[in-house]
Amino acid sequence: MGPLPGPRSLRTPYVAGNWKMNLDRRSAVELAEAVRGHAADGVDVGLFPAMLHVDEVARVCAGSHVRVGAQNCSDEPSGAFTGEVSAAMVKDVGARVVLLGHSERRHVYGESDAFINAKVIRALSEGLEVMLCVGETIEERRDGRTEDVCRTQLVAGLEGVSRGDLERVSVAYEPVWAIGTGETATPEMAGAVHAYLRGVAAGLFDEDVAQALRILYGGSVKPANAAELMAVPDIDGALVGGASLRPDTFLPIIVAAS
Repeated sequence: MGPLPGPRSLRTPYVAGNWKMNLDRRSAVELAEAVRGHAADGVDVGLFPAMLHVDEVARVCAGSHVRVGAQNCSDEPSGAFTGEVSAAMVKDVGARVVLLGHSERRHVYGESDAFINAKVIRALSEGLEVMLCVGETIEERRDGRTEDVCRTQLVAGLEGVSRGDLERVSVAYEPVWAIGTGETATPEMAGAVHAYLRGVAAGLFDEDVAQALRILYGGSVKPANAAELMAVPDIDGALVGGASLRPDTFLPIIVAAS
C-alpha cells in the first residue's frame, strides 16, 4: 500500500481570521473587502467578526469563496436566554460556520467540554459548519499532558457527531500558551499534535474520515512563521488572531497556504 495523499492533494488549505472583540463596523467591512479582493486561489478563507458585524461582513463576502462565521452560538434553539444568539440566528444573517471551544471561551468563561459539545450538535443541526478548538495550557504541557488534554477535548467535542456531519467540521489546535503571547509552537511540536489528533479522529470514525479532516494551527501565527508551519504535512491551515486584523499581515498568511 502506497503512502496516504498529502494535505495539498486531499485537503484544501484553510486560513481563518478570528477578529475577537475588535474593529468597528466600518473597519470590519473594509478588512472584509480587502480579504475578498485578494484571497489566494486554492485556499479556503474564513472570517470570524464580532457578532454585531457578521451580517455586514457576510454581505461583503456574498458570492465569494470566503466563509463568514460567528465566534460563538448558544446551545439552545430559542427562548428566554437574554444576551444569547442562537445558531439559527447566526445562519439567518449569512454565517456559514461557527467557532466553538476557543480557549478564551473555555478558560475565561468556564465553558465545559459538555457545554461546547451541546453547541457543536446545535450548530450542525442548523446546517452550519463548525470549527472546534482544542489545546493545552502551559501547565498541562509542562506536566506532559498535551495529548491527554487534546484527546479529551476532541472526543468530548465530537460526541454524538455522525460520520456524515464530520464533513462539516474542522479542528483548530491552539496551544493556550501560544495565543496572543508571541510564543509559537515549533513546526515539529505543532505537527506532532496535529498527527496525534488525526489518529484520534481515525479511532473515533475511520482512516478515510481522519485523512479528510482539516486541522488548523492557531497560536501567534504571523507572516514570518506561517509558511514554515503550514509546510508540515498534517497542518492544513491556520486560525489567526491578531495578525488577521490588518490586510498587510493577514493576506501574506493566506498566500503562504497556497
